[in-house]
Amino acid sequence: MSGNPAVPDGPTDTENRTERSRMPATRPLHLAAEIGGPPRHDAASHVALARLAEGGALDFVTLRDSFARPGLDAAAVLARVAPETARVGLVPTLTTTHTEPFHVSSAVATLDWVSRGRAGWHADVSTTEAEARLFGRRPAAPAPALWQEAGEVADVVARLWDSWEDDAEIRSVATGRFVDRDKLHHIDFEGSTFSVKGPAIVPRPPQGRPVTVIDATTAPAGRAAARHADVVYVRASSPEQAAALRAEVHRSAARHGRDPQAVRVLVALTVDLGDAETAPEPGLESGPQLAGHGTYFRGGPVDLAELVTQWYRAGAVDGFHLTPLSPARDLERIVNGTVALLQHRSLFRTFYPGGTLREHLGLTRPANRYAAPRTEAAS
Repeated sequence: MSGNPAVPDGPTDTENRTERSRMPATRPLHLAAEIGGPPRHDAASHVALARLAEGGALDFVTLRDSFARPGLDAAAVLARVAPETARVGLVPTLTTTHTEPFHVSSAVATLDWVSRGRAGWHADVSTTEAEARLFGRRPAAPAPALWQEAGEVADVVARLWDSWEDDAEIRSVATGRFVDRDKLHHIDFEGSTFSVKGPAIVPRPPQGRPVTVIDATTAPAGRAAARHADVVYVRASSPEQAAALRAEVHRSAARHGRDPQAVRVLVALTVDLGDAETAPEPGLESGPQLAGHGTYFRGGPVDLAELVTQWYRAGAVDGFHLTPLSPARDLERIVNGTVALLQHRSLFRTFYPGGTLREHLGLTRPANRYAAPRTEAAS
């Protein structure tokens, strides 16, 4: 592997050993995979890859997206994938910089309904002037400002999901009432760059709040992740470094009043399971050039299983988010090689214990922040 991730200052070897000692011996291993690749203009390949991942009982699949690349909208593609799958989680990238928070909330809530509770979203930002020119509303901003806004978007979409209580829908034909207006709530959110009144136009999602994923590789993104992410990506080149990063994520979450054990920390790893005779798909770079985008692994499926086993048994990680260098080639080797071996070693599940993405990740369904105060006031 190669890569040059930054290790945060602060944790000592003793603190890292203590952090690992707190991890339950029976904690589950979490695995996820990216199913993107060269831009495509149909969903058939994504359906096939998602089904393959589901066959291996992976927690979720991701589909990257940005305004800097051509191709279909990731949320729309995964909405097409949803009825063709039954268990695997579906996590599209949504950029917050040039997208209205109300639209982000609606898109992810809709995906959660279409998939019957299997949606998440990977929050990202748009950093380039070229992307800004596509919209023409404002120039590109520095990373700290973009991630402050992204954190506010994550906050407001969660509030919008809560703006409908779970039993707000009446759907009474006899009375002609569709919704109980007392169970809809205006959120009245004022951010640094936007304001949202609410309520949402989509009922509260099946999961209550779909899973929020943030790549915490940079410091500004890490601050947003500590406040809002259910799943956090880190990049590390050793189990010791992964444990230090995981401990730092947990400490940061605790400083914001969150339960650190409710945050899943996955090591992001680009994997090349090809060989000299097998070329990557057209349009994809190969070799160590990808190391600059994160930790890079090249080897066989058994080698990858050994790495996952070593880091997991060391208590360094909750799991891995794997980005295949060549999706059509490498995901099959991940599922039928690496995952099969981990299942044989009883380190990874062979079936889904629940139906929602939160259940896959061992996360509880959040209570509605507006329902309890209203009930207490009525009492």
